Amino acid sequence: MTSSQNIPLIELHNVVKNYRSGAGIFPALRGINLRVQQGEFLGIVGKSGAGKSTLLNMFTGVDRLTSGEVIVHTNGKSTSLHELSENALALWRGRTMGVIYQSFQLLPMLTLVQNVMMPMDMSGLYHPRKSRERALELLDMVELSKHAHKLPAHISGGQQQRVAIARALANDPPILVADEPTGSLDSVTADHIFRLFEQLVQSGRTIVMVSHDKELIPKFTRHVEIADGKLVKTGKQQ
Repeated sequence: MTSSQNIPLIELHNVVKNYRSGAGIFPALRGINLRVQQGEFLGIVGKSGAGKSTLLNMFTGVDRLTSGEVIVHTNGKSTSLHELSENALALWRGRTMGVIYQSFQLLPMLTLVQNVMMPMDMSGLYHPRKSRERALELLDMVELSKHAHKLPAHISGGQQQRVAIARALANDPPILVADEPTGSLDSVTADHIFRLFEQLVQSGRTIVMVSHDKELIPKFTRHVEIADGKLVKTGKQQ
């Protein structure tokens, strides 16, 4: 019998993604096979246009694959993302994955605490009073509770990224995916964000992050390199 410990958290089997344009078909991903284990901090590294963000979108189901399989194993259940309807996929994603973007994507008209509450209110997992309490706890975790009632425009970029991380954690997802989350931050602020990621991994989260910066490779527990839509190299940190 196979031990449940050997079952990966995420499996990609021969994932292909083609885009159609006026010039014809553009192959963005060419048969990707990848497994992600629970508790990994996996880096996906490659140049601009290599397919990093497209691959990340396969993890989240934001973009539909052309062929292949993406299977996520959580809470004793296996979910094939490509088989879910758009509504079912959105509900699953809201409860299973937290997404962090380079551009933060905070809603400018909402306060920080309201931004963090939003995923909870949309999913219906928490009573409104509880969602506010949890949002304040998460802002405290990222050392921003004293700014809870400010608008995003009134804090720095690094602080906005920490709010985005708190928002990604709102529904207590087992998986975080991050698309160049430190790309627009200075090195000191980026280091602070990485320390926060490391703490989250130590607490049992799984993080998949894409970056164009090979200098970040030592910060991951494992990394893969992608070029022209193919995985060309994998490595594990000692």
